[in-house]
Amino acid sequence: MDFQKIFTGKSDRNYDNPDPSFSIDDQPLLQRIHWFRSLYLSTMPLLALYGALTTKLLTKTAIFYVIYLALNSICITAGYHRYWSHRSYKASRALQYFMAILSCASAQGSIYWWARNHRIHHRYTDTPKDPYNAKAGFFYSHIGWLLLKRDRRKLGYVDTSDLQSDKLVMFQHNFYVPLAYLMGYAIPIGVCGLGWGDWRGGYFFLNVWRTLYIHHTTFCVNSVAHYIGDLNYGDSTSAKDSIITAILTLGEGYHNFHHEFPSDYRNGIRFYHLDPTKWAIWFCSLLPTFTMNEFTAQVKKSNKQWIIIQGVIYDVSTFMFEHPGGIPLLDSAIGKDMSEAFNGGVYSHQNAARNLLNHLRVGSIVA
Repeated sequence: MDFQKIFTGKSDRNYDNPDPSFSIDDQPLLQRIHWFRSLYLSTMPLLALYGALTTKLLTKTAIFYVIYLALNSICITAGYHRYWSHRSYKASRALQYFMAILSCASAQGSIYWWARNHRIHHRYTDTPKDPYNAKAGFFYSHIGWLLLKRDRRKLGYVDTSDLQSDKLVMFQHNFYVPLAYLMGYAIPIGVCGLGWGDWRGGYFFLNVWRTLYIHHTTFCVNSVAHYIGDLNYGDSTSAKDSIITAILTLGEGYHNFHHEFPSDYRNGIRFYHLDPTKWAIWFCSLLPTFTMNEFTAQVKKSNKQWIIIQGVIYDVSTFMFEHPGGIPLLDSAIGKDMSEAFNGGVYSHQNAARNLLNHLRVGSIVA
């Protein structure tokens, strides 16, 4: 069964390689409407309003709502956006599984579909090739782009080979609809119902209200973040920095910085900037510690390709063939403290090298 057809309106196989003689963009408006998304997105606010007016919010349901909402939101901002779309940091496989599965509860499409569109958005910002082009109007960039089918040949092209070769990404893509039903409907409602008998509250608050909230906070990044705020880092796009948008989007409001530096894992670079995702990524990056004997054992017995620079352990196995000094030079450093050599003893490395090392950290040395 082609589960993606249910969400996108057409299977990815045909959607990426359409009939060259046919263009949905040239068809009458009624034929271009994505009816499933239109009905789904238009009825959610009505259901949410009805639920709020007719359903008592229990304390346990409210607490679970906040926790589940926060986890879902972080999985989109840290997972879909900053990890899979931009590869701005390295994530352990366990963290990838957690984000890939729990993010399904947000009903925003698969990692592959979401990240592909977002990469196109960054490459062709504010042009007709941008899937959610802000120049087409606030409503279009916020939600209108989801209500109409687009001919992919008229959108921009980006490389997604890394996503297509990732088994986890493609598993989630191929089975997205059942995973979304399980994580967004069955589990949250089941927890409320079986846990404290609040089936109705589980449906209206944990399913409808939570999904509606996550949808529109994400949509605000495409719309509000391109209309309100300041151009602090560049004026090549309409993306703007705003504390208002940061509040609305759980930290994704420093959008001008993000468009100028999309590979940075942060949105708000100052400590006082509202960016929960930055701190969540930082928390997950807290390094395990090793004694020198444990470090040596990992290198000798487990064949780890680790080096030490200023007390931090780096795994250079993925960088061996890319090191400008050649494989022998880096190979001779395995298992050693290379702080002096890195800082001028052999070569004084610049910021680019130090930024690269940030993605290779695996631990730190303790006495």
